[in-house]
Amino acid sequence: MSEAAAARSLMLSVEDVTVSFDGFRALNALTLHVEIGELRCIIGPNGAGKTTMMDVITGKTRPDRGSAWFGSSTDLLQLTEPEIAQAGIGRKFQKPTVFENQSVIANLELAMSGAKTVWKWLRARTTPQQLERIDAVLATIGLSDLRAQRAGALSHGQKQWLEIGMLLIQDPRLLLVDEPVAGMTPQEIERTAELLVSLAGKHTLIVVEHDMEFVRSIANKVTVLHEGSVLAEGDMSAIQADVKVKQVYLGE
Repeated sequence: MSEAAAARSLMLSVEDVTVSFDGFRALNALTLHVEIGELRCIIGPNGAGKTTMMDVITGKTRPDRGSAWFGSSTDLLQLTEPEIAQAGIGRKFQKPTVFENQSVIANLELAMSGAKTVWKWLRARTTPQQLERIDAVLATIGLSDLRAQRAGALSHGQKQWLEIGMLLIQDPRLLLVDEPVAGMTPQEIERTAELLVSLAGKHTLIVVEHDMEFVRSIANKVTVLHEGSVLAEGDMSAIQADVKVKQVYLGE
């Protein structure tokens, strides 16, 4: 990482990253810097490169060129997907993936242990310190009263919060969150906004979302992607006033 980048207390530094699939450039010299404790929203039309960007950060996709640094000293391009997760990057996909036949608290215990199988988890003992940590996460995600509820019986929004809790229990420094409010009720959207805002500062968050009202409610800084590059960046009012953004994304 460059000295200038390190001096800015960056959590993530993606520079000049290009990814091509069969001649199509999913990312085209993408450069993105996210500061420690920031909540950054990423928007852009379908095919803009949002998912590929997250795939590069989490090690699922290797770029043709460029660099990706986590903090000041972790070269993400030298790590495997599990190593990146272990380094402190958590990713939440659009569709919640919880253990539907297990209780809410069991889901958090499974996530904490990193167990690959329920059998391994059943043989483990949860310590008082771990239970205290679980209680804190349950309070954060608003599911304390539903700890014994089977995860499959939760509402869509509650499943999303539980999955966020399953990431939080591992104490990631950087959270990548993909379209968290798709399919939610207005009340669930409002609660999700409160949750993500409450996490900023303690964690660094990158939120990819299409719901512009939701983005407006949580974002201090917004990055607009288009054809694999950054089209515009700034606060929401500046983004909405940007002529290029209006043309390619807001349809004006």
